[in-house]
Amino acid sequence: RYMSRDDFRVLTAVEMGMRNHEFVPVPLVEHVAALKRGGAFRILRHLLECKLVAHESLPYDSYRLTSMGYDYLALHALVSRGSLSAVGHRMGVGKESDIHIATDDNNRELVIKMHRLGRTCFRAVRNKRDYLRPGQHVTWLYLSRLSALKEFAFMKALHMHGFPIP
Repeated sequence: RYMSRDDFRVLTAVEMGMRNHEFVPVPLVEHVAALKRGGAFRILRHLLECKLVAHESLPYDSYRLTSMGYDYLALHALVSRGSLSAVGHRMGVGKESDIHIATDDNNRELVIKMHRLGRTCFRAVRNKRDYLRPGQHVTWLYLSRLSALKEFAFMKALHMHGFPIP
C-alpha cells in the first residue's frame, strides 16, 4: 500500500533476474527496472530494510528476493487485477504453505494460500514431487510458484466438474 511504483519495478526486476542468477547483480536490476543507478540503489536499500530482498556483496554487489518480497509481488498483482482489496490475519501455518484471510472489492471473504516450499521440515520435496527434471536446480521461490500453479490447475479442473473446492 505504501510502496511506490518504482519499488515494485525493482522487485519485479530482481524476480526476473533470478531466472538466470541466484543473486542478481545491481547493474542488471538497473537495466531491467529502467532506473538510474542512484535511484535503483536507493530503492534496493529501502527494500533491504523492509526485508523484501537479501543482499550479497561477494563476488559482486547483488540481491535476491525473499519470501516476503515474492508475497508482495503476488499480492500487488492480485490487487492490480481487482481480485483482492485487503489481507487479514493468518489462519494457519503448515509445512508447505501459510493461509491468510482476505477480502475483495465486494467485501466477500477469501482465503489466500502462500506456498512456502523449502522450509527445513519439508526439504525432500525436490525428490518426491515431479516439478523438476532430474539434475535441474532452481530456487525455493520458483518451486513454490510451480507448486501453486499446479494446485490452481487441479482446483480449477475440480471446480469445472462440480466438485466443492475451498
